[in-house]
Amino acid sequence: MPIETIGCVKAATKILGDKWTPQLLRFFVNEDAVRFCQIQDLVEGINPRTLSARLDSLEKEGIIEKIFPAEKSRCEYRLTQKGKELTPILRDMQAWSDRYAATQLA
Repeated sequence: MPIETIGCVKAATKILGDKWTPQLLRFFVNEDAVRFCQIQDLVEGINPRTLSARLDSLEKEGIIEKIFPAEKSRCEYRLTQKGKELTPILRDMQAWSDRYAATQLA
């Protein structure tokens, strides 16, 4: 399928185009729900303020939702259906990285 308009790429890069978002989303793909402190521990080098801003942005975009489980005292985040539909893109990014990252880092 040819890429005919810049708008289709622009919409995706608006969400996935920063340094941290794809790294954050990979945890949501592998887990049903994730707490803020879990993400912070898993993503090396992210400032808590940056993490909070990225989570807020993903929530506003409808990619993740904040949930408040009754049996837990803290909120958690999970992918929405819209967010789950990013999974193939993230898997393709992973496959591309696996294939070419070694040559880029060498």
